[in-house]
Amino acid sequence: MSKGTLFDKVWNNHKVGTLPSGQTQLFIGLHLTHEVTSPQAFAMLRERNLKVLFPDRTVATVDHIVPTQNQARPFADTLAEEMMQALEQSVKEHGIRFYNVGSGNQGIVHVIAPEQGMTQPGMTIACGDSHTSTHGAFGAIAFGIGTSQVRDVLASQTLALEKLKVRRIEVNGNLRPGVYAKDAILHIIRKLGVKGGVGYAYEYAGTTLEQMSMEERMTICNMSIEGGARCGYVNPDRVTFDYLQGRDFAPQGESWDKAVQWWESIRSDADAEYDDVVVFKAEEIPPTVTWGITPGQGIGVDEVIPTPESLPDGDRPLAQEAYQYMQLEPGKAIAGTPIDVCFIGSCTNGRLSDLREAAKFAQGHQVAPQVKAFVVPGSEVVKQQAEAEGLDKIFTEAGFEWRNAGCSMCLAMNPDKLEGDQISASSSNRNFKGRQGSSSGRTLLMSPAMVVAAAISGQVSDVRKLL
Repeated sequence: MSKGTLFDKVWNNHKVGTLPSGQTQLFIGLHLTHEVTSPQAFAMLRERNLKVLFPDRTVATVDHIVPTQNQARPFADTLAEEMMQALEQSVKEHGIRFYNVGSGNQGIVHVIAPEQGMTQPGMTIACGDSHTSTHGAFGAIAFGIGTSQVRDVLASQTLALEKLKVRRIEVNGNLRPGVYAKDAILHIIRKLGVKGGVGYAYEYAGTTLEQMSMEERMTICNMSIEGGARCGYVNPDRVTFDYLQGRDFAPQGESWDKAVQWWESIRSDADAEYDDVVVFKAEEIPPTVTWGITPGQGIGVDEVIPTPESLPDGDRPLAQEAYQYMQLEPGKAIAGTPIDVCFIGSCTNGRLSDLREAAKFAQGHQVAPQVKAFVVPGSEVVKQQAEAEGLDKIFTEAGFEWRNAGCSMCLAMNPDKLEGDQISASSSNRNFKGRQGSSSGRTLLMSPAMVVAAAISGQVSDVRKLL
């Protein structure tokens, strides 16, 4: 095993060769697909009379366009139904494992692969979805890819990629009560910028990360792409192994012991050299809310919306655009901003631990009468587990709608959309213009607990007041 960072070790283990372009031809161990970016890729294979090279290394589900209320087929949205049928035909044609609605294992692609134990340390993983970096929480190197690259992986099980630099991001200490992994990653992106990670893989480390659960680590790695990084990862440890043990696709028996030994060997070495190191103190991270139109435009819930004068010259044009689009006033407190819609879900914060934490704050309270609030489990498994624990009843008694699994209002390629210039408190990952289904809809990103606080009060509120 070569010395260095986990990124270097995994990259070198999967390097097939160097292409004339200077890029690495990298073998992809696991390919995840869904109904949005795969139909065109499968069509490209048919045009070239190509087969899927390793169908057993590809797994498909449906998530982006799936309705979270009425899931009767055919879907009311004819385009959504066409995409579903295209994927159903392709997986049947190529013999690909498929988790369809009602299978018991359908859900957001970045939720189902970890919960099934498919995502494992030392792997290379690709998916036609930006937030594939989620899987790096396990010590995997995971890339979001475009449609033509989906085709390349289907046909060759490889990708042509430039090798990245590695930035180590340390967070040390204890997060304060009411502060979560979502706040930590929003804070990191705020400080390093949405372009700060361009050309880098982010290695997340430090005592804060070591204390985090796998689901919290997934939240951190999920939003690496929002900071410009191509991927993000955490070195595997006992937390990783305990999460994986006994899951359907995890190694069993003697194979398990050998796997753990191997996984431990790929951790970054103590003397590994990094291209950059950045250190944060956990106690300095506040409950964080975005006020603008990028995930980097975030502030502590007790701060005011930045004025142009307080920002670097280069940030001012985007800030002016954000003030106008978001209809928010510089210098005014973000707390107290009225909220129309509250959404808990997505590949960032739709896992069981997210729903448990949100339910703690929802219990005994009522959603404000003017607010539409709903909870969307990240998978059918999460939904079943949450219902077994009675979380659905806590939410519905508080006035939240309880939905079926899917991406829902994270990007609104389904019936869950904002209307007009509604403003949403969202536990998802992107607050771009029009992201939640309305060309003038406005999104404030925050933790699931903060979304509950907003739902109850009808405005942006500090969840610590509910503690």
